Amino acid sequence: MSILIKNILFKDEIQDIYIQGNRFHSIGPELQLDADDVIDGRDMAIFPSFINAHTHAAMTLLRGYADDMELFNWLQNYIWPFESKLRYEDIYIGSRLACLEMIKTGTTMFCDMYWHMPATMQAVSEMGIRAFLSTVFVDFNDPEKAKKFRSRTRKFYKETQKHDRITFTLGPHAVYTVSRDSLRWLKDFAADNNLLIHIHVAETRKEVADCIAATGKRPVEYLESIGLLGPNCLACHSIWVNDHEMDLLAEREVKVVHNPVSNMKLGSGVFPFREISNRGVCIALGTDGCSSNNNLDMLEEMKVAALQAKASSFDTCVFTSKIMESNLRDHLESVYSDPTLFSAQQALECATVNGAKALDMDVGRIETGMLADCILVNLNHYSLIPGHDLVSNLVYSASSECIDTTICNGKILMQNRKVPDEEIIIKEARQWEKNLKDKA
Repeated sequence: MSILIKNILFKDEIQDIYIQGNRFHSIGPELQLDADDVIDGRDMAIFPSFINAHTHAAMTLLRGYADDMELFNWLQNYIWPFESKLRYEDIYIGSRLACLEMIKTGTTMFCDMYWHMPATMQAVSEMGIRAFLSTVFVDFNDPEKAKKFRSRTRKFYKETQKHDRITFTLGPHAVYTVSRDSLRWLKDFAADNNLLIHIHVAETRKEVADCIAATGKRPVEYLESIGLLGPNCLACHSIWVNDHEMDLLAEREVKVVHNPVSNMKLGSGVFPFREISNRGVCIALGTDGCSSNNNLDMLEEMKVAALQAKASSFDTCVFTSKIMESNLRDHLESVYSDPTLFSAQQALECATVNGAKALDMDVGRIETGMLADCILVNLNHYSLIPGHDLVSNLVYSASSECIDTTICNGKILMQNRKVPDEEIIIKEARQWEKNLKDKA
């Protein structure tokens, strides 16, 4: 299969882009090549498609359920009881809906942690996008549960080794739900099989306080003592980390996933972007699940991430100390927020090249030889006019409605904003909702 995109805006120049198989083959003006599909790219621009580095895809089924709550109350009293009733077919329906939403909003790869992983695998396989899939590993310090989850981990690993768009990862939920012995076992299993470890880390102050009470160490320090930190560790959230922990993240080349909308909605805290970024840590972006976001829109995530970093750069501790001094005006410059922090370009990189680096994939850039994952945006969409700075428009102004075409692995998944069978996917999700309400 091949695709020829004609007259597309790429890096401020009109170019043709030829995709052969699943990779970008040629980029240049007026390419004279035959292709199975030819796309007229006039009045459109090409960008790498987005990478959602942390989510729980099938939680589309919990969108709008149990909102406006603190994390631990939300998890223990609402989410976990609801999830305990979900079965394979439910997860399949929710994951198909998630894949549809991601394709419509320009995401072609996501890193997932959820129950009934084979159901998500089936949905991803059918929908044509990429995924790093892990099943949740939780044992609550129960040896029998640990034995069960280890067995399931081995089984799912064997079942997902042969798919070209799906990569198996390990998914220990968090330090407060997984025993020390299981974390060590997962660390060894990852090392033996070259696997990514996808884990929630330092998401709330309570998690930190509980970890100190149980182990005498903060979460990142505790994971370091186990030997789990490393380049294959994807530390999601990482909000409540001190200087020493940030140094450890950098030294061990841990990849961090920032989830600004979820963090804000659950009141979990503010991600220390400047401090972590200054240490050279790779920061990717994720939406988290639809019960704590409540969507999978990476364009929205980019904008919120950039704006939150600028606003939260105001050092309230410094301001409080300065306000006690008589001549506040002399100190205002030192306590202002920094509008230059987390630029639009940085936000786009977090959602593309950094996500690719975090997941170690040849995506995130439009270059010959790279996997052909991309989006085409409509330059005539009102949100992109005038075109003073296309990247700024994309991050700060655009909605997903400007995305015309989504391509993954050299295949067109959406064109003219139409995804094949999207009406069927929505209808089955609606029927699931009706069945749920009928049972209630």
